[in-house]
Amino acid sequence: HVIFLGLWYLGLVSRMAEKKPEMLTIIQNCAVISIACCVFYSHCGNRTLSRDKSIDRRTASWVAFSLWRKQNEDNTLISKLLRMHKFKDQICSSWFAPVGSASDYPLLSKWAIYGELASNGSEHSNIISPVYSLWATFIGLYMANYVVERSTGWALTHPLTISEYETLKKLLKPDFEDMVPWYSGTSTDLFKTVFDLMISVTLFVGRFDMRMMQAAMNKTPDESKSSDLLYDHLDGKDELWFDFIADTGDGGNSTYAIARLLAQPSLVVKSDDSRLIFPRGELLLIGGDLAYPNPCSFTYERRFFCPFEYALQPPAWYTPDHIALEKPELPLGVSELRQYSGPQCFMIPGNHDWFDGLNTFMRYVCHKSWLGGWFLPQKRSYFALKLPNGWWVFGLDQALHGDIDVYQFKFFAELCQQKVGEHDSVILITHEPNWLLDWYWGDKTGKNVTYLIREYLKGRCKLRMAGDLHHYMRHSCTESKEPVHVQHLLVNGCGGAFLHPTHVFENFKECYGNKYETKAVYPSYEDSSKIALGNILKFRRKNWQFDVIGGFVYFVLVFSMFPQV
Repeated sequence: HVIFLGLWYLGLVSRMAEKKPEMLTIIQNCAVISIACCVFYSHCGNRTLSRDKSIDRRTASWVAFSLWRKQNEDNTLISKLLRMHKFKDQICSSWFAPVGSASDYPLLSKWAIYGELASNGSEHSNIISPVYSLWATFIGLYMANYVVERSTGWALTHPLTISEYETLKKLLKPDFEDMVPWYSGTSTDLFKTVFDLMISVTLFVGRFDMRMMQAAMNKTPDESKSSDLLYDHLDGKDELWFDFIADTGDGGNSTYAIARLLAQPSLVVKSDDSRLIFPRGELLLIGGDLAYPNPCSFTYERRFFCPFEYALQPPAWYTPDHIALEKPELPLGVSELRQYSGPQCFMIPGNHDWFDGLNTFMRYVCHKSWLGGWFLPQKRSYFALKLPNGWWVFGLDQALHGDIDVYQFKFFAELCQQKVGEHDSVILITHEPNWLLDWYWGDKTGKNVTYLIREYLKGRCKLRMAGDLHHYMRHSCTESKEPVHVQHLLVNGCGGAFLHPTHVFENFKECYGNKYETKAVYPSYEDSSKIALGNILKFRRKNWQFDVIGGFVYFVLVFSMFPQV
């Protein structure tokens, strides 16, 4: 490693090579070699020293043991052990017998290999065992392999300077944020999130609601005809592909992995000896919780916008600091939104986006024009999209209490009465999957959403999608004589956040008075159960700070009660 670092510093190897020594690997290799040497010496001894020596204590003990052996030849077990010992002795003599001499090696190797024997004045210091030869050979190969492999090629002609190397490294490797340390207990962001949550629940829920302000700011008295909430520029297409994700912005690498798939022109999936080609969605729908743990400029820029910009770059003339006053801000040469052919994005806020009263969401989504290469025409936190062939998308904003407000209910109710045809189909997007959470907790939430589905959509809701739970689960309604309010229920919170279990919802069978069956689930119920079982040890090992801080707080609480005892 010292040789490699020296070559790297002189510029004789590529500056792109890693500089950090893999000390853990060195320690592991040394431990393995040490164990192997101990096993060898414990079985074969130092045959170099004992070859021509006179009988010492060990020899005398062996002679006594041989005499005892003759007296016990009839013992079968002892005979087998003696034969095994004899066979081992033959192996040690033939395979590890001393060969060669120190004169065959350079001075440095001679000192390294024979230093101990020579210092003891042994007359056999000139004899070498193959074990030492193999050891020296492997160590030399390891050093050469490390230098060549880690250097990733020689750069003798034009070595880069350190400043050029650092610049190139930033261009080649995105500087993504790590996953949020939810249970470390040491993150200031988590304490700020708890504080923001307390303030939001106290101030915004029922007292100050950004959705009411959006309704008040609407320029059109009839909200069902408002261009700020209703978008019909996609209904003229013959067909439309769209993508749906939720719960992005936890870890940079995981979010980028999903965004990169969304950005591909097409995805090829092999299924049962067939190849399915899925084109990139012209429309990207995001179901909330855009960045964790709390909404602010840093989390939105670094955890949400940054991975999407690396996956699909925005236009060259786009500046991140720009604030859109009048949306949609169409590119040059495009006179109306209907003519724009690039990918577009609409999104709803989740509970984490509401921790600051929707301030950051309004600034970065409703007053920005680009999420990477996806165009953002959206002006409000909830919207309605008219799609081709009589399909609609309703994006609902449930805020922090899991339901829509009266003004939002009025907009979608009037839309169902005036715009949505009798035979049209509606896709409903909410952040929380109330059908699963209500079943799990034995509660009834989202009463306004339920009333909208039952009394206004009246069977036209073919699909309801949500995030919040970080897994994939799809249920379909079975044949029923009762009216079917929602045909399919879909949860897809796999936008880049940590994983939630699925096996706890294995017995979910009923919603809205209809029976449902599981069609797809990821991870599977069996895999989810195994992962959860492994968390008994893995969780504590990964989040040991949580135990330390939690234990300290628990100790303080208990200690404070001692005077009362």
